[in-house]
Amino acid sequence: MASPQEPSRRDSDVYLDARPQLWRNRRSSARSSQRRASLVIEPTKPDKRLHWWRFTLRDWDDDEEQDWWFASTAIPLLAATLGPLANVFSIAALVTYWRQCDVAGVDNEYDAILCDWNGDKTSFVTHLEGVTFADPKWCLVLNVVSLVMGFVGNIFLLCNFTKRIRYIIALPVTIVMWYVATGILIGITVAMELYVPPMRPQQTYTQGFWYAVLAACLYTVCSMLLMVNMLGYFLGHYPQNFTLTEAHRTLILQTMFFFIWLAGGAGVMSVIEKQYGNSKFNWSYTNALYFCDVSILTIGFGDMVPTCNVGRGIMFPYAIGGIIMLGLMVSSITKFAGELGAENIVHKHIERSRARTMERTVRNSMELKTRQGIIVEAPKMAVDAPPMPTFERETTIRIADDDANSPSDRPSAKSDQPILKLTRRATSLVTKPRAPKLILLREEKDRFEAMRRIQADNVKFKNWSALGFSAIAFALLWGVGAAVFWQCEQASQDMTYFEALYFCYVSLLTIGYGDLAPQSNPGRPFFVVWSLIAVPVMSILVSHLGETVISKFKESSSRLADFTLLPKEGVYRHFLERHPWLLIWLQTRKERKAAAHRIEEGFPVGDDPSTASPEPKTLDQLASEVPSHHELALRLSKAIRATAADAKNDPKKRYSYEEWVVFTQFIRFTAKNGEDVEIEAAEGMIEWDWIGEDSPMLTKGSEADFVLDRLTESMGRYIRRISAAAEMSKTDRAESPVFRRGQWDEKIQEGGVAVGDPEDTAGTEVEVVRRQGTWIDPQEE
Repeated sequence: MASPQEPSRRDSDVYLDARPQLWRNRRSSARSSQRRASLVIEPTKPDKRLHWWRFTLRDWDDDEEQDWWFASTAIPLLAATLGPLANVFSIAALVTYWRQCDVAGVDNEYDAILCDWNGDKTSFVTHLEGVTFADPKWCLVLNVVSLVMGFVGNIFLLCNFTKRIRYIIALPVTIVMWYVATGILIGITVAMELYVPPMRPQQTYTQGFWYAVLAACLYTVCSMLLMVNMLGYFLGHYPQNFTLTEAHRTLILQTMFFFIWLAGGAGVMSVIEKQYGNSKFNWSYTNALYFCDVSILTIGFGDMVPTCNVGRGIMFPYAIGGIIMLGLMVSSITKFAGELGAENIVHKHIERSRARTMERTVRNSMELKTRQGIIVEAPKMAVDAPPMPTFERETTIRIADDDANSPSDRPSAKSDQPILKLTRRATSLVTKPRAPKLILLREEKDRFEAMRRIQADNVKFKNWSALGFSAIAFALLWGVGAAVFWQCEQASQDMTYFEALYFCYVSLLTIGYGDLAPQSNPGRPFFVVWSLIAVPVMSILVSHLGETVISKFKESSSRLADFTLLPKEGVYRHFLERHPWLLIWLQTRKERKAAAHRIEEGFPVGDDPSTASPEPKTLDQLASEVPSHHELALRLSKAIRATAADAKNDPKKRYSYEEWVVFTQFIRFTAKNGEDVEIEAAEGMIEWDWIGEDSPMLTKGSEADFVLDRLTESMGRYIRRISAAAEMSKTDRAESPVFRRGQWDEKIQEGGVAVGDPEDTAGTEVEVVRRQGTWIDPQEE
């Protein structure tokens, strides 16, 4: 039962933590990197987590913190991309026989089964000219079952994305279906090799067999990836749903439509060319699939071309439609890869840089000694106020001393034990000597500039690390792909590894000379999957090159043109401003020459005060300015208008420290003393540390959006206070006697506060200089 002094807490109560109200006045450098929340919100509904053994199952509407970002976001998209591709390959494996005869003179299926060969290897034809023959019935039936299982798994995955079927039901079904499809494909390929293999060397496997192998590999990869996603859910890293946005779902639909377009076009071209074309090319479904892939990717080797007008006419809409779909899909993949890296890898890098800077930052000698573990006696304080309650607060301070802490002595980053705990007592019995406002501003500016340097380093890290990763992916795709093509094409066209590198390079750049092209049965299926993977890799590489190398080259070219061929107005002045030492030297030299010239002509030496331009406001002037609240409200409206224009026209704009000083003044002046904590919890940050966890520079949006939100919140607070004051004034007038009309004039000393301003009543004395009036008499009713 609650005591009379302590009110009971209900489930809906939101109450302040047991921390001193002096929290508002403490300096930002004293904030710990792991700061406790300023509010404690008791849960209004019971915990829906299900704990079983080592697993923690979270509900679908759980809005708590999520991690394992790759498993929760990237893996579902990879599975949604590779799943339809595996279905397409499974279709190609189903509609194509798996064995063929490569002996010249064989022109029917019966002769292909016998495949008589006289032992002369020169009598062999290429793989593209071989004659196929039927597979066993059990192979066909199991192939159909595998395709059905793959389609069912893909449908359940799509229903999971659209939230038609629950995650806990749809995802296991998808995993099981794809594993069954994988097992069937592996089983029939192995059984084919064991029981009815082709008679080598006159017989060989067709492209359909290799498409079955690739489909089994893709099904396996997708199933294993989804198992990792489900493991993250069982371990409680995210709720039972995919962390996908509308853009991610659009990417999934674009991918599915692209593969439907690719597979459907291959079927149409195969039928048209078999019916209306000549017999120059073997237009099987697998060869038609290769032709459509080469056409949509704009490589165009020329080893397969339409031979009839119907086929050529079909290529008009088919090619342009496929290229548009490919462009949309690649654009979405590139955007997704950039966002994923920026939100996770780059964000963690800037957080580590900020934490290192925070640990190495000291603001006075006492804090330096404290971090070094030296006990510092508190200075004697002067009693200047009645006794007030005493509060305790534990603050964790980390020691950052690279020389003193060896790697073996340094504590683990995962440890929650603080290195040093200090207990501070904050009481109003004493007053601490506070630094002047000017000194505090300069200290904050140092932290502001430190955060700006962290941001600049982070931009470089983001661009160049992304370029490095994409370059590594390109190198692997190039080198490993060349090795596979070398092994696949070595028997059919004696391809060397250097020729394979040349072929892959020409294909990656979509040049497609046509002097080298895949001609083997395993080479063409691998080229289809390799080229589809290469397209987004190349797009991401080109995008990152544009942000780094190409951007630097463009900037250097423009700068050179500004000084030489196309001189730009003010370019020399800008160059001198970026090199102050040169500007100072030139100005000093010019002033000496001008002074010497004046002395020779008898004119006085010195600047003309009438022509001197006004100096911009310095940090000292900004610190000494104390405008009234009415003036601040007027400036606030103008600042909102200017910031809204910045958010619309220049979202990447970064404000200077002096501008931030003005913004923070606009944000904080509408908060009364003792209400900062409540307002901060309800509407957002009022106070922050530039290199702290709550720094506005760490927001995901632009600085203009952040400032605009805070300024509008401040304006809302000001309007509410004015409205409340007006209501109180109406109430007072209604309860007071009625006065007759009179005239009253009152002038207030400059720097004073207007009577009736609800914000300026906190201990401010108003000095009346001149007061005049006629009468103020109550009117008898």
